[in-house]
Formats: sequence, C-alpha cells, structure tokens
Amino acid sequence: MKAVVIAALATAITLIAAPAHAQSLDLTVNDVGISIGDSRRVVGLRMNFRDRRMEEVIGVNATLWMPYEENRGTVRGLALGLPGTGAQSIRGVAAGLVGVGVFDDLRGIGVGGIGLGIGENLRGIAAGGIGVGVGQNVSGAVIGGIGSGIGGDMSGLGIGGIGLGIGGNASGLLIGGIGAGVGGDMEGISIAGIGLGAGGRVRGLTIAGIGLGAGGDVTGVQVAGIGIGAGGTLRYLSIAGAGIGASAIEGIAIASAVGTEDARGLIIAPLYFRVSSAGRMKGVNLSAYNDVRGTQQGLAIALFNYARTLDGLQVGLLNYAGNKSRGTRLLPIVNFARAK
Repeated sequence: MKAVVIAALATAITLIAAPAHAQSLDLTVNDVGISIGDSRRVVGLRMNFRDRRMEEVIGVNATLWMPYEENRGTVRGLALGLPGTGAQSIRGVAAGLVGVGVFDDLRGIGVGGIGLGIGENLRGIAAGGIGVGVGQNVSGAVIGGIGSGIGGDMSGLGIGGIGLGIGGNASGLLIGGIGAGVGGDMEGISIAGIGLGAGGRVRGLTIAGIGLGAGGDVTGVQVAGIGIGAGGTLRYLSIAGAGIGASAIEGIAIASAVGTEDARGLIIAPLYFRVSSAGRMKGVNLSAYNDVRGTQQGLAIALFNYARTLDGLQVGLLNYAGNKSRGTRLLPIVNFARAK
C-alpha cells in the first residue's frame, strides 16, 4: 500500500512540475512504457484524445477520436478508437466503435462500427457496419454492412449488404445484396440479389437475381432470373429466365428468347431464337421460332424453322430453307439441304 501511495505522489509531482507546453505525460524509459497525451514515439501503451504529433507507436495506441489531417504516424500493433481512431498507416489491428480512418495503407485487420476508410491499399480484412471504402487495391477481404467501394483492383472476398463497386479488376468471391459492379474484368464467383455488371470479361460462376451484363467475353456458368448480355462471346453454360444476348455463343444457352450473331452448341429458346444475317448457327437449336437469317448447320427443331441458308436438317410444322429450289423451300414436318 505504501508503494502505491509513493507512486501516486511521484506522478502528481511530475504533473505539477511539467512545463506548460508539455504534450504528454510519459512513464517511459527510452520510449518504452506508458504515455498519456500526444507523444511522438512509444513502445508499449499510448493513450490520447486526438493525435497530431504521433510518429510511431509499437504496441497499443488508444484514442477518443480520429487524428488531425496533418498526422502522419504509423501504428504497429493495435489502434483502438473509443469511438474513433486512425493513422497514416497501420500494421496490425485497427478497431473503432464509430470508425477507423487510414490515410495510406492498412495491413492486418480493420473494423469500424459505422465505417472504415483506407486512402490507398488494404492487405488483410476490413469490415464496416455501414460501409468500407478503399482508394486503391485490396488483397484480402472487404465487408460492408450496406456497401463497399474499391477504387482499384480486388483479389479475395468482397461483400456489400446492398452494393459492391470495384473500379478495376476483381478476382475471388463477390457478393452484393442488391448489386455488384466491376469496371474491369471479373473472375471467380459473383452473386448479386438483382444485378451484376462488368466492363470487361467475366470468368467463373455468376448468379444474379435479375441480370448479368459484361462488356467482353463471359466464360463459365451464368444464371440470371431475367437476362444475360455479353458484348463478346458467351461460353459454356448460360441460363436466364427471359433473354440471352451476345455477339457469339459457344456451349449451352437456355432462355425464353436468345439472340446472337454466331452460335455453336445447344440453344434452347422456347419462344424465339435469332441469328443475324451475317451469322451462323452450328449445332442444335430448339425453339417455337428458329429465325436464322444467316446459315443453319446441324439440327433445328421448332414450330416454324427459318434459315436463309440451310446446311442440315429442320424438323417442325413448317420449315423454310432459302437456298433450296423454289418449290421445296417451304416444307412441312422435315426439310433438308446441303449448302454448296
């Protein structure tokens, strides 16, 4: 008990004797120990209201609010905010009841009760009760209760309770409660309650409650409640409730209506299937109306089959082959021709 009293008296004397311009109370030896206030360097425990002068903390940096903008310090260990904290860069764990702000990079784990913002790169895991924003690239996981936004590329896991937006390329697992959008290429597994969009290519498994759209090729397995559209080639397996449209289709495409310039594989379109005038269908296509304005190669089954040029077999109530002689172009049940 006597030792505790002596220590308390010594601390009080130190406080009284401290000069008026002092920024902190440092119970340290060679910067190792405990610091209370806006100290520059600490190895151990540092507690402050709001950082301005901090340069480096190795250990625990506990603050009550976000740092001033001019703060350029680094935390290696635990950055704890009650309710908010931040630093120029953090290596370790950052947690704030309200939020966490990192001006440059975060390497480790960051959790913000409301939000978390990172000015440059994330390597690790970042989660925000409402949202997470990363200015540049992510390697790891980003989880936003409402939304997540990434300015650059992402590799890993991205989740937005409502939406997820990525400015560059994305690979891994993407989940958007309503939607997810990628400015570049998207590769891996992507799931959205309403829509998925990519400015470039899509590869992997994509599932969208309403629609999927891509500016380039789409390769893998695609499932959409309403529609799928691709500026390039749609490959392997594509299933949509209403429609599918692509510059080319290779593989299996199933939708109420399908339209393309060229197709190779199996097309199942209960209502309507169309190939453009300069295109070609090679394989098997089943529809109520097969409308092949170019060349039909293979087997076509429909109520009405139309082919400007037929190089195969049509089976349906009525079958039209534009390259046959006048009297045999339109035939019931079966029509057959070999293109020259």
